Amino acid sequence: MELVTPAVERMGGSEGITRNSTLICAPIMADTVDQMLVQMNLAKSSGADLVEIRLDSLKEFSPREDIQTLIKLSSLPTLFTYRPTWEGGQYNGDEQSRLDALRLAMELGADHIDVELQAVDDFKNLIHGDKPTKCKLIVSSHNYQNTPSVEDMGNLVAKIQSTGADIVKFATTALDITDVARVFQITAHSQVSGVPIIAMVMGERGLMSRVLCPKFGGYLTFGTLEHGRVSAPGQPTIRDLLDLFNFRQLGPDTKVYGIIGKPVGHSKSPMLYNHAFRSVGFNGVYVHLLVDDVKNFLETYSSTDFAGFSCTIPHKESVVQCCDEVDPIAKSIGAVNCIIRRQNDGKLYGCNTDYVGAISAIEDGLRGSDVQNGSTVSPLAGKLFVVIGAGGAGKALAYGAKEKGARIVIANRTYDRARELAEIIGGEALSLADLSTYHPEEGMILANTTSIGMQPNIEETPISKEALKSYALVFDAVYTPKITRLLREARECGAKIVTGVEMFIGQAYEQYERFTGLPAPKELFREIMEKH
Repeated sequence: MELVTPAVERMGGSEGITRNSTLICAPIMADTVDQMLVQMNLAKSSGADLVEIRLDSLKEFSPREDIQTLIKLSSLPTLFTYRPTWEGGQYNGDEQSRLDALRLAMELGADHIDVELQAVDDFKNLIHGDKPTKCKLIVSSHNYQNTPSVEDMGNLVAKIQSTGADIVKFATTALDITDVARVFQITAHSQVSGVPIIAMVMGERGLMSRVLCPKFGGYLTFGTLEHGRVSAPGQPTIRDLLDLFNFRQLGPDTKVYGIIGKPVGHSKSPMLYNHAFRSVGFNGVYVHLLVDDVKNFLETYSSTDFAGFSCTIPHKESVVQCCDEVDPIAKSIGAVNCIIRRQNDGKLYGCNTDYVGAISAIEDGLRGSDVQNGSTVSPLAGKLFVVIGAGGAGKALAYGAKEKGARIVIANRTYDRARELAEIIGGEALSLADLSTYHPEEGMILANTTSIGMQPNIEETPISKEALKSYALVFDAVYTPKITRLLREARECGAKIVTGVEMFIGQAYEQYERFTGLPAPKELFREIMEKH
């Protein structure tokens, strides 16, 4: 999908150029006005541009007195919303009183008020066209079921415009990440026709709509004060918008990168890449991409603005077929973890940086302090190397270890998949259930490439502690938590351990260089990972 991005650039404060004029709005939801005032001050110190005061969250409400207090004591511009239950809010009282309160907010000096499309005719009858010029009327529509077609959303925008709205707002629900592309299309089109628009796609699959609105020219995005305290599903925090996604530096020409996976919310990649982008002034942003169907995703976001992707579980193998060209090593592994969209022709190039990061980390772990300077022989040569998992990462590690002269054993929950990979690589196959009784020799290497033991299931481990005594070194590709139960027990048994962080950093160096054409800031990557 070719997406047109409108041009806008303005000078920001201490951070240099701010490439967009999109506002960050903090939803304020609390039981009392006093609690709201505390939150409003916090919103200002967090970097929000305005506050959305959700009157429907108040347990007790004296309209004139409370609205006056909130406007008078707010250090940020205000947006008043009084959302009824029929539009996903908490107010279930009399409609006349609700609209009266919004009219009062307008009269008392609110900067914006939000009135639902379904109620806007009644509201207009109430105010008889008498609206202060200072107050902008946002007319909104929320769809908690799905994201309609471009045609239907276009008609909805036209309908909202026809009510005399100063700003159009609509929110849909993402059933698939490709739904967001249609909303970007509407946003960009509205920008060209000069209508301020707020367009959000709710849910984790819609995160990109909230982060990238400056690229497509959205009027505002919502950022919460803390994780979990959201006024709609999928809202990021203000902190994440500003510090993780470099929101103020995003603009029409910003290239989009991201991690394609399912699950993907745990990934530390956005933190790593965005920090590095910011440190060198690279105009790119790296986002979490919760993808169900990778082929559909890549076909939908076909513009060269979507410039590169990291690929993780469960898409590393299926994505090979989606690439126009695949690096020979990735082809023989049968898994791709890095995709570059060539800027000259839009073609997709796939490669694999997984095995480089993991194998070199394991070699370094084996060498330890007794580094054989100048030795070209890998410390993996001749070792029995047991890989848990027969997916993309398992294939990559088995291939990499084989290249270094190791003897390979594949252990997998389903024995047939283990056997298939063992036949391709040239090695033995085991079912995972048999791994705990498998110890043909001492000094073996174990590499877990599955998500067993990853947050939140941190008490899970793929192998019994007793069996770990036969291993000289244990590696775990899971890096959340850094020390998994598997690694903790391996260390207790006297094995050397190599964490997933080492593999993660190793594969990230190469991806960063492919994404940007710049040398990887290795020290910075290490600092970031140690800090977090």
